[in-house]
Amino acid sequence: MIIRNFKQLATSRDKRLALSIIEKGLEASMPHTVLKKIVKRDLLQLGHKKLLFKKYSEVYLVAIGKSSDLMAKVVSTCTHISGGIVVMPSKAPPMVDSKKFTIIQSSHPIPTRKSLVAARAILHFLESLDATALVVFLISGGSSSLVSLPDGISLEDKQHVNDLLLKSGANIREINCLRKHLSKIKGGRILESLNCEAVSLVMSDVIGDDLSVIASGLTYCDLSTFSDAKKILLKYDLKNKMPRSVWSRIILGAQGKIPETPKRPRIKNLVILSNKDCVDAMKKHARSLGFETKKIWPLDGDVNDASSKISKHFPIKKNSCLVFGGETTVHVKGKGQGGRNQELVLNFLKKFNNDKQEMVAVSVGTDGIDGNASAAGAIADSNMPSKQIRRYLSNNNSFCYFKKYGGAIFTGPTHTNLMDIGLVLRK
Repeated sequence: MIIRNFKQLATSRDKRLALSIIEKGLEASMPHTVLKKIVKRDLLQLGHKKLLFKKYSEVYLVAIGKSSDLMAKVVSTCTHISGGIVVMPSKAPPMVDSKKFTIIQSSHPIPTRKSLVAARAILHFLESLDATALVVFLISGGSSSLVSLPDGISLEDKQHVNDLLLKSGANIREINCLRKHLSKIKGGRILESLNCEAVSLVMSDVIGDDLSVIASGLTYCDLSTFSDAKKILLKYDLKNKMPRSVWSRIILGAQGKIPETPKRPRIKNLVILSNKDCVDAMKKHARSLGFETKKIWPLDGDVNDASSKISKHFPIKKNSCLVFGGETTVHVKGKGQGGRNQELVLNFLKKFNNDKQEMVAVSVGTDGIDGNASAAGAIADSNMPSKQIRRYLSNNNSFCYFKKYGGAIFTGPTHTNLMDIGLVLRK
């Protein structure tokens, strides 16, 4: 079981069924099956094309992200790998052999000096490779923070920008637009140090699977501009909160006085797994359990708007299930503990009680982390207390509600990251 406290949470038949559907979604987020279809003993199967390993003197991996160690482990079991670098979050124990790979445990969601070390190590490694080698990049969510090399600003300024953006309600596309235009490596710039052939296998943690947004387009290119970055800062009223160096750089770029990020990809990038795969697996399992099942995908926007959208689409019939996936946003105003998944479920609970409907709702982050709490998400039914829900929400303190009344879902780090999945089930 990926959900560690499954049995404790499954206090009714409906909760047990709801959790089993979520479990199927989490299982579908694991890269094993798809990687084994792509990576063979002597080749990579890239769509209709085959990349033969015998063409190269050595094959190396550069794996970055929340799923980096798991992806590297799976690929290493499929074929011979000469070595490489794995950059992963520091909170999880590595799943790969440290004798073969240089393992760097870095920082997320705010970059630190560990992120600088990771970026420089990758650049040095790429520069050292012979032209006859092949690099297979394994990219997953979280990479934007795990590897960081600010351009024209200090690390402290970059940290401040990240913190403001994460709390502003900006979506990942907007956040990564700023990241790319403040970086020496993002938006495809890391490939400037590459002297040999390469391919990138990517797990998508963004809606629409836009390769220029996933991991801030690290091994791809950038479709956004300095002018876009300027508009985002103005949209969220962040201009006067930004360090002077950041605003100055963005303005210089918008005026054409700083070169733009690369606009064309240099290597082949292939999205191998996405949030939709998780949602489809949930839908299939819900139907096998006898539920009349609908799907909303993708789900984005503010958690309040997202909960209203789902409520409008949810059928009145009994024995119905609506599955969803994507990534919502939260404008953090309070100082409590929680995350977007727990806030979404708490919003559902508020609506359940207002409408006097008998339902179960679940939402989790596939990476096992939801905001600043130790929970992956939460489950709630309409029998849970509704008193003071507004107070918990106003202080962004959803985790404390579920800690008090039950419902917090724990998985620990899952070594994957395909955004969020959830469902609403009518008893």
